[in-house]
Amino acid sequence: MTDPAGGRVAQLVRHPIKSAGFEQVAEARLTEGAAFPFDRVWAVAHAAARLSEPPGWAPKLQFLRGWGSAELMAISCTSDERAGNVTLSHPRRPTESFTPDDPTDAARLIAWLRPLWPETRPEPARVIRVPGHALTDQDQPLVSINSVSSLAQLGAQIGRDLSPHRFRGNIWIEGWLPMAELDLVGQEITIGEARLRIEEPIGRCRATGANPQTGQQDADTMGALERRYGHTDFGVFARVIEGGKVAVGDEVH
Repeated sequence: MTDPAGGRVAQLVRHPIKSAGFEQVAEARLTEGAAFPFDRVWAVAHAAARLSEPPGWAPKLQFLRGWGSAELMAISCTSDERAGNVTLSHPRRPTESFTPDDPTDAARLIAWLRPLWPETRPEPARVIRVPGHALTDQDQPLVSINSVSSLAQLGAQIGRDLSPHRFRGNIWIEGWLPMAELDLVGQEITIGEARLRIEEPIGRCRATGANPQTGQQDADTMGALERRYGHTDFGVFARVIEGGKVAVGDEVH
């Protein structure tokens, strides 16, 4: 087992629109039994998606995602949670703001994303929101926790620095030994005012090979994980069992 004493929060990140923009925040208030706040509130379903009516949680294959287009990985965003507004930026698209719950803006968002999605795949078709549920890749509300030192070790294996935004995590911890977070499965940790139980490792996909600055595949992250560790897990999922505020710089115990 690893002792997480000495760890601190290095980054907090949310992704208001699934696979369409990452945003760093200084603090967040976690809620018992809920995902990271304002994370994956919306998702964009493609034309071949099979969704219930009214839509509920659905597997990631029904939505636009980084696995299907590296270009999506280069979207960054800023947002106003209270107003429900999201501003998206991309190196090859104009910066624009959207209120995805507004039908007109939802149509604009789909049009903005269309050039970033391969023409060979079913086209972006519909903005989905499920009130009270995050449209994460899991059918249960979990928070993702990742390690800065694990990222550095993986980057050294590949021979280049890697952005944490390749991995679309929520909480990044500095001060742990590389990959020690995988030993925490089944244990409870506190971060700031919140308490979480580590549930399982996060299995990764080729989307992590895309550079968030360029939107181009430029790193064999999956191959590097397999060669170094014999698996493609990176980071862990955690369940919030006691809510509270977490902030950059908070200690982990």
